[in-house]
Amino acid sequence: MYIQSPMPRLPAPAAGATRATSVFDALRADIVGGRFEPGGRLAIEALAEHYGASATPLREALNRLVSDGLVEKREQRGFAVAPISAADLTEITKTRCWLEEVALRESIAAHTTAWEEELVLAHHRLARTPRSLSDTRFEDNPAWEPLHRAFHRALIAGCGSRWLLGFCDQLADQHHRYRRLSAPRAFAKRGVKTEHQALMEAAVAGRADDAVALLRAHFERTARILLDDPALARTGGPAG
Repeated sequence: MYIQSPMPRLPAPAAGATRATSVFDALRADIVGGRFEPGGRLAIEALAEHYGASATPLREALNRLVSDGLVEKREQRGFAVAPISAADLTEITKTRCWLEEVALRESIAAHTTAWEEELVLAHHRLARTPRSLSDTRFEDNPAWEPLHRAFHRALIAGCGSRWLLGFCDQLADQHHRYRRLSAPRAFAKRGVKTEHQALMEAAVAGRADDAVALLRAHFERTARILLDDPALARTGGPAG
């Protein structure tokens, strides 16, 4: 298990929330955010100390994360963070393109004023936030990622299917584990802001075919940055 920085103990759960849910949310965020090394062992004792939780809610949270594909349960060896690989990235990207195409087409077809306003607002907030805190080297801006996630969610939020949105959210989590690795490689080489602008404009204008093509290219560019890295194919994971 690899922890990049000390983790504070969890605050008391909000009214109506269970301890297991609080642990699940925190552990899920840390795995998706890259706090734990892909393939690394998740020891119950160490997690209990870091999160200030007992073994029972931790095991419940880990089992839920197994269902989400973020954690693996290994026979006689406990739990481990799901590994990353070129094949996995390719499959996640392809599947996300399939599902989000359906969701985006449905959202555009059902075009409502509320959906359009939320999408334009989400894009405006994202466009005003720099990806990097430095102009000369990549320095992750923690304010950017939540806004980026909100923009992509707003694109497909009008599809009318909570099940489809749930599957898209799950794939977005999986994709993010790779996308955060591509960010330093793509810095100053990719016009992400321009890509988002074109995508928003096509969706609002009702140009479904154009919007879908732009969305697919957007996801595939991210994957290609990593797939072109020899370290991913050689070791099963990008060089860190």
